[in-house]
Amino acid sequence: MRDKYSSLQIGIHWLVFLLVIGAYCAMELRGFFPRTYRPYFNMVHVSCGISILVLMVARLLVRLKHKAPPIVPKPKPWMTGMAHLGHLVIYLLFIILPIIGLVMMYNRGNPWIAFGIIMPHAAEANFDLADNLKEYHVWLANFGYYVIGLHALAALMHHYFWKDNTLLRIMPRKR
Repeated sequence: MRDKYSSLQIGIHWLVFLLVIGAYCAMELRGFFPRTYRPYFNMVHVSCGISILVLMVARLLVRLKHKAPPIVPKPKPWMTGMAHLGHLVIYLLFIILPIIGLVMMYNRGNPWIAFGIIMPHAAEANFDLADNLKEYHVWLANFGYYVIGLHALAALMHHYFWKDNTLLRIMPRKR
């Protein structure tokens, strides 16, 4: 049995990582720039979100086809359970969050841009729905900071404290 995830799984993992950084930075940093730049930050945020959605679905499909490489030494059952729960939360978060964002943008009823392309929108705005979805989107995005932090902390604990190969399984291969 192999000791690392496939190159495809590793590539998707780290590409999603970079896209998540891009999506979060676009929203967090836009206030430091003149308001005229806001559409560019929004476009980056939305484009990253759509890319994350597509890659997370692809990652899930690949994950269903390929078993995870074993962790050596084998962790305690409670750790394995927590890892499965953590990964479930990550998959749900980064699939649901972009979907909510897309439905929100569509229901605003005005043009919005992703990847430099004007995207479709509702003929008639539904501001109540868009506002409610925005609240969920912002709440989930803020929750995402904690999920990402716990995920990174768990990976570092596995590597430095429990000294297993959990982190090494997802690291890119050396050339």
